Amino acid sequence: MENQPQQELNIELTEEMADGQYANLAVITHSFAEFIIDFVNVMPNMPKSKVKSRIVMTPHHAKRLMRALIDNVKQFESANGVIKDQEPTTIPFTLGGQTGQA
Repeated sequence: MENQPQQELNIELTEEMADGQYANLAVITHSFAEFIIDFVNVMPNMPKSKVKSRIVMTPHHAKRLMRALIDNVKQFESANGVIKDQEPTTIPFTLGGQTGQA
């Protein structure tokens, strides 16, 4: 089998999307078929926050994202120093209703 040249991917970033959404919390859930990542901006002394963005992906793509994040954090730390972990915080939260029970 001959090596085929890799096709270039053209990704468009609209002005609206270029601003991005700030999030300081990611809530990750999964089923057998998909991973769901909800990005939230939690403000101090505010008991309610809204999901700013939800990303749904296959387990395969979730693992690729994890590897890409690990690689990027390593590169960042090589250039800028170790990112210090903050004190662990536990925030009780619900996603728009009753909390699921097993």
